[in-house]
Amino acid sequence: MRATAPFSEQHLIERFADALWMERGLSDNTLAGYRADLRDLATWLAREGSDLLCASRADLQAYLASLVQRGLKVRTSTRRLSGLRQFYRWAVGEGLTAEDPTALIEMPRQGRPLPHLLTESQVDDLLQAPGLDSPEGVRDRCMLELLYATGLRVSELIGLRAEQISLAQGVVRVVGKGNKERLVPMGDEAADWVCRFAAGARRELLGERVCEAFFPTRRGAGMTRQAFWYRIKQYARQAGITTPLSPHTLRHAFATHLLNHGADLRVVQLLLGHSSLSTTQIYTHVAHERLQCLYEQHHPRA
Repeated sequence: MRATAPFSEQHLIERFADALWMERGLSDNTLAGYRADLRDLATWLAREGSDLLCASRADLQAYLASLVQRGLKVRTSTRRLSGLRQFYRWAVGEGLTAEDPTALIEMPRQGRPLPHLLTESQVDDLLQAPGLDSPEGVRDRCMLELLYATGLRVSELIGLRAEQISLAQGVVRVVGKGNKERLVPMGDEAADWVCRFAAGARRELLGERVCEAFFPTRRGAGMTRQAFWYRIKQYARQAGITTPLSPHTLRHAFATHLLNHGADLRVVQLLLGHSSLSTTQIYTHVAHERLQCLYEQHHPRA
């Protein structure tokens, strides 16, 4: 018979998440993803008569195969395996299990997908889609302008507080992944929209209420990622944009358009808050594809 853990698997998962938070300062969204992945594995293992601390390499290989059968992409399977590696290394370090069953499992091979790119004219159409006859419209225009001007992650944007925005210096102070802080310039256009929103629409949305988030809803609370993503898709439809979108669409456009106009790759890395230059290099491929397309369209002997 297999040994059983002295505490519930849910408690085990929470201990692991707490350890990640203390050691690496991961965001709530990232920790929620780790928890969900481990719960999914625990449920699968329970059906197979096993549990998290008793799982073998064969168990985990069978689980990863089941993800493919469920239609999950290779990228998702790779991310899950990376999270499981961290969990089992932690469990071994804590003395909860003797061996790491992920140690000899190879990462699935995958090509690096290129982000879908909006042209500069498409971005302009998207930015102008919100109607300015309501405080919500002014807020959304300001959020889109700031997102494109700074390349912030959506989670960073909706978490902004007024004290993080310096109009005098023209920068936004962002606390990103791993609690790393960076200063990002926002440009005159975005700064003008921030001033306009703060002076009128924000006060109209809040009334007498107080909200820490710089971009509140009419209920007086900060906007969620899901709500803002829904609004982006609405505005894209209004603008007639059929290019597939993601919550990072304007972040991708920010990086690629900077490179297209001659920005240095390491500068873009700092602005995006990437810890590794290799993460930023994907945008050089996108920029190259765009330039190749323009060449083929416009050069008489292409």
